[in-house]
Amino acid sequence: MPRIAFLGTGLMGTGMAGQLIDAGHYVHVYNRTHERAMPLVNRGATLANSPAIAAKDADAIFVMVGDDIASKAIWMGPEGVLSANIKPGTLAIECSTLSHDWVEELSVAAKTSGLDYLDCPVTGLPDAAASGQLTLFLGGEQSTIDKARPYLEVISSNQLYFGSIGSGTAYKLIVNLMGSIQIAAAAEGLITAERAGLDLELVAKALGMGGCGSPQVARNAPLMVEGQHEKDVLFSTKWRLKDTDYGLKYAHKLGLNPQIGLATLDAFQAAMDDGYSASAETKIIDALRKRLPQ
Repeated sequence: MPRIAFLGTGLMGTGMAGQLIDAGHYVHVYNRTHERAMPLVNRGATLANSPAIAAKDADAIFVMVGDDIASKAIWMGPEGVLSANIKPGTLAIECSTLSHDWVEELSVAAKTSGLDYLDCPVTGLPDAAASGQLTLFLGGEQSTIDKARPYLEVISSNQLYFGSIGSGTAYKLIVNLMGSIQIAAAAEGLITAERAGLDLELVAKALGMGGCGSPQVARNAPLMVEGQHEKDVLFSTKWRLKDTDYGLKYAHKLGLNPQIGLATLDAFQAAMDDGYSASAETKIIDALRKRLPQ
């Protein structure tokens, strides 16, 4: 079976790597905090002490980390993937949600090193990652996608091809910025309903069922009403702010200045300023409550 390097074993990466292990692949894993990779080791993965060691002799390299900084360390750090002698034609499959500028820079560096780079951000919660039900937003050459398909079909139930490298990330940044706006709008709607004296549990249910009930609203509105923003956090304020920021930077790159997006960025920044970095993204409702007229 092919050898796979999987770098980044957080909530999403653990599920994705687990699917590849269960499919019978030889999976070498790396995570900055080794303890977080141990559940995969217990399932049959080999733990590597650096990205370079994990990637040695790999047929495919998957990366699933939080932001540009972590991605740069994985790929270009002193013991990063590109410091190793990687065999030509190795698949470089970057699944993280990254800035468009960094994806363009990274893809050039990977190609220069002889790797076949695939822009492959994902959507889905950790349970979808653990069951191979993610949706992939692909950007790259068709020949690269065809070569990667046996691996991609293990971790996903749907693959959407957007075009050249960077196009998958472009779509992911657009949809994540829209998601941020929807979450902030749901928080403001619930605060207004609260002022109006409405039953908030009923309001949250109705929002999820109604015309404005996107999956983001349907999932997050009830969580805002429950107010348990520290329990079983699937997506924190820190990461939601990052996604909003990357989405806005890409819009600015295209000559746009999205005012609703900017207001949303300010709202999540306020939640960060209040110390809610590790809290669920739903904690934005408390940050907004503090700033609305009494």
